[in-house]
Amino acid sequence: MSDERQEVLAAATRARAAAAVLRNISRAQKDAALIAMANALVLHADVIIVANAKDVAAAQENGTDAAIIDRLTLNRERIQAVAQGLRNVAGLPDPVGEVVRGYTLPNGLEVRQLRVPMGVVAMIYEARPNVTVDAAGLSLKSGNCVLLRGSSSAYNTNVELVAVMRSALEASPVPADAIQMAPGTTHEAAKHLMTARGLVDVIIPRGGAGLINSVVEQSTVPVIETGVGNCHVYIDESADIEKAVRIAVNSKTQRTTVCNTAETLLVHESIAARVLPSLLAALKEQGVTIHGDDAFNVFASDADIDHVAATDKDWADEYYSLDIAAAIVPDIDAAIGHIRKWSTGHTEAIVSESASAIRHFTGAVDCAAVMVNASTRFTDGGEFGFGAEIGISTQKLHARGPMGLTELTTTTYIVTGDGHIRS
Repeated sequence: MSDERQEVLAAATRARAAAAVLRNISRAQKDAALIAMANALVLHADVIIVANAKDVAAAQENGTDAAIIDRLTLNRERIQAVAQGLRNVAGLPDPVGEVVRGYTLPNGLEVRQLRVPMGVVAMIYEARPNVTVDAAGLSLKSGNCVLLRGSSSAYNTNVELVAVMRSALEASPVPADAIQMAPGTTHEAAKHLMTARGLVDVIIPRGGAGLINSVVEQSTVPVIETGVGNCHVYIDESADIEKAVRIAVNSKTQRTTVCNTAETLLVHESIAARVLPSLLAALKEQGVTIHGDDAFNVFASDADIDHVAATDKDWADEYYSLDIAAAIVPDIDAAIGHIRKWSTGHTEAIVSESASAIRHFTGAVDCAAVMVNASTRFTDGGEFGFGAEIGISTQKLHARGPMGLTELTTTTYIVTGDGHIRS
């Protein structure tokens, strides 16, 4: 066995031991630990920013895309935000011990299904150091230990974040090994984590399609698959013009480097002439480039907004930039057909004042979240009231959509009898 594999398995073994302790720690103790972690992050913000600056400088020297550098960067405001996320999680109900269902059988046996921690959760994710804090907080609150494997581009930042959070646990009954960085920075080290079956209970990849596919295909540990976000906004023929403009612009431009940003705009042909002049003017003001079909680009040309002809790559792309694919569709079914072909199953939105159109769209579109007269940017654990999220699942097993505390638990059946035997 290689030294690298031994290190990974040793860390997983320590997490396994810590998980046995953590599952019996009270909510009050977990919440106090979360508050201590939040306070420590704010207190040590200067040290974290210095470490982060090294990662950002290296990314800039390597010619990393500006969108990725934005995800990588931490400043005081963002550190305050992730610390507040921990405080928010501390204020949420503890799912551990919740009775999912309970009943008494005709033979007198009492059956209760209770939420319990999964045990050891591994996270493999790309250059978003805020995920380091969110994953640690949500895992701890749900009674799980976490092994964190961030990208090498955020290595210095993640080392400091984990060190600060572990130090905050030293005066707590929560074991410091509840939060660990997975050893190693190579692909082989990640593969050792993905194959630590029996020590790691579940692995959650968070990042681009390449990372997610790699984990899904190579892991022998069960995977909760998060997904990329090729999100669509469909403007129906009955849409309110003002709502349509506000929702489409916010969905695309409020923050372009995240997975719930809209990447495609679909407009019913009967409303196009009424909505597109004001919508394209607003998108032009934000610096958006249109990748449109022939019909849409007629309107784009009239609006004097930057535009190019759309290709299949555009319909499939997650831009992470001020670009949006756009098409005029003849009816709602054409919009649904387009979404079915190109969607990643993340978030789709309809802007409509027609109850029948909304029912048809929400019933026909198969994705983790459907927005009705609301921005795609609301698909987020914080916005859903989860305090924070560990990722947005686009699979259909166990967890789907923003994953908060409940999605980090499994269940145990407690069956109580009084000398019962089965005949």
